[in-house]
Amino acid sequence: MLLSVQLWGCAAWRADEQASVAPDPIARAAWGKASLVQFDDRPWHHLPLPGKRATQFDAAHLDGRAAVAVTADASASMVRKTVRVAPTDLGRLQFSWKVPALIPQADMGARDADDAPVRLVLAFDGDRSRFSPKNAMLSELARALTGEEMPYATLMYVWCNARAPGSVIHNPRTDRIRKIVVQSGAAGLGRWQDYERDVRADFVQAFGEEPGALVAVGIMTDSDNTGTRVQAWYGPLQLHSRTAATP
Repeated sequence: MLLSVQLWGCAAWRADEQASVAPDPIARAAWGKASLVQFDDRPWHHLPLPGKRATQFDAAHLDGRAAVAVTADASASMVRKTVRVAPTDLGRLQFSWKVPALIPQADMGARDADDAPVRLVLAFDGDRSRFSPKNAMLSELARALTGEEMPYATLMYVWCNARAPGSVIHNPRTDRIRKIVVQSGAAGLGRWQDYERDVRADFVQAFGEEPGALVAVGIMTDSDNTGTRVQAWYGPLQLHSRTAATP
C-alpha cells in the first residue's frame, strides 16, 4: 500500500476539524451510537487516502447485528476516530467481522501485495526520539504531507491468507506498524467471527515494550495493490477499561 497505512496513522490523530472527511456512515447507525461509548463520544469519519480510490462504507444490519458493510474495489480508505485511552485503561477489546472471501493474491508481508479483507487498526503515542533514522524520515515525510507525525506505533488485527493465528507481521516499509493475525485461511468464511483481545498483552507481544496511550482506532478494507474486489462487514467495537474491571 505504499505509504497509505503510515499516512493513515498520521491523519487519524489530526484534529477532526482539520481532516478532509466524507459523510460518516457509522454516525447514522446503531453501530456507532450505542456500542462505542467506551471510546468516548467523538465522531467517526471516513478518511480517504492520498492517491487512492475510496472504499465504500455503509451502515447495515446483517444477521440481526448492527454492522458496517464495506466494499473495496481496487481501493483503500478507512473509517476512524481519534481517542485518548491511557495505558492503564487498556483492557480487553471485543470486535467482530464477517468475510465472504479472501484475496488470493494478497500477502501482508509484501510491499506490492499488502491488501486485506479486514483490518482493525489501533494507533499509539510514544517516544519518537527512539525512532530509527528510517522511521524518523518517514515521520518527517508524514508531517510534510499531513501536518502531523506518524504515530509512535500502530497495531493491526488482521485476517491472513496463510500465516497462523498469533503470528506477528511487520509492515514491509516500517517496523512501527505490526499486524497480529487473529484469523487465517478459509475456515470461518461466510460466518460472523467474534474476538476478544487483551490490547496491552498484544502490544507487548508485537512490539516488545509497554504501550503508550491509544490515540486512534479505525477499520480498513483495502484491495488497491491487487486490483481486486472484496466485501466485508464489521460489527461493533467495545473496549473495556482495565482499571474499571479491577475490584
